[in-house]
Amino acid sequence: MTPMIGGKSGDLGGLPVINIAVLAVLALAGYRSTQLIVWDSILDPIRDRIHLWQAHRPESRPRELITTLISCPYCMGFWLSGIILAVYLTCTGTWGDAHWLLHGVEWFAIAGGAVLLNRWDDTRAAV
Repeated sequence: MTPMIGGKSGDLGGLPVINIAVLAVLALAGYRSTQLIVWDSILDPIRDRIHLWQAHRPESRPRELITTLISCPYCMGFWLSGIILAVYLTCTGTWGDAHWLLHGVEWFAIAGGAVLLNRWDDTRAAV
C-alpha cells in the first residue's frame, strides 16, 4: 500500500482512507490525551473543582454529564478521538477528500485503537 499526500491511501477499493500508520499514531494520541484528562495527576486540581462544582447541585443533569465525561475513559476517549481526527483532517487539508461517513469510520477506528490501549494499560500489573 503506497501512502499518498496527507496520509491517505486509495488502495481500499479506491476510497481515500487514512493509512494504517497514521491511524495508529492518531490512536496513540487519543489514548494519551484520554489518560491526561481522566487519570494524570497534573489535572487533579481541575477535576477536583469540577467534582466539587457538581456536588453543589447534584440534581443538575449538565453538571452530572460533565462529571461523568471527565471520569469515564471510554466516553472521554471517544470524543477526544473525534477532535484529534478533525484536527488532523483540517491540518492536512483532507477534510473534503472523503464522504463524512468514511470519516465516521475513521473516528471509530481511532477511538477503538485508543480503547484497546487503555484496556491493555488497565490490565498491566501496577509498578
